[in-house]
Amino acid sequence: MKAYLKSYRQAPRKVRLVTNLIKGKTVPNALVELDALPKRASGAIKKLLLSAVANAKENNGIEQSTLSVKEVRVDQGMIMKRSLPRSHGSANPIHKHTSHIIIELGAQSQVESMPRESEASLRGKKSKVKSEESPKVSKKVALAKVKAVAKPKGKSLKPKT
Repeated sequence: MKAYLKSYRQAPRKVRLVTNLIKGKTVPNALVELDALPKRASGAIKKLLLSAVANAKENNGIEQSTLSVKEVRVDQGMIMKRSLPRSHGSANPIHKHTSHIIIELGAQSQVESMPRESEASLRGKKSKVKSEESPKVSKKVALAKVKAVAKPKGKSLKPKT
């Protein structure tokens, strides 16, 4: 119940912002989340997720509603090296990054039984019980989740005046 996408022409760092949002979710919830997300990678990941669902249905006879996203991995692919002409006959290098994306699906009971460490448990605090996520997600909520994941930790990038 796996699906692979090799040499997707977008940087892995940008693709991971989208894939981190669907880890551990049921397939219907993940599809709704990908529909509402205003990122370029969401279309390709949705297509890959549907391919993994089709593989599960064809090979194992498992329905879409009983599947969850067990693992999503984004690895770096090859880097295409190009150059940009500059003044006085010089050239600046340009790197065009690619990604390899792997999605693995599992039955809901398998995914729920896997131990999952949250940030709260790592700090020694009580872990909060999250309520069941609703399948309807607005674009504002999806964009806020992406911004929260992409927010740099530590020092701000603003120059000091």
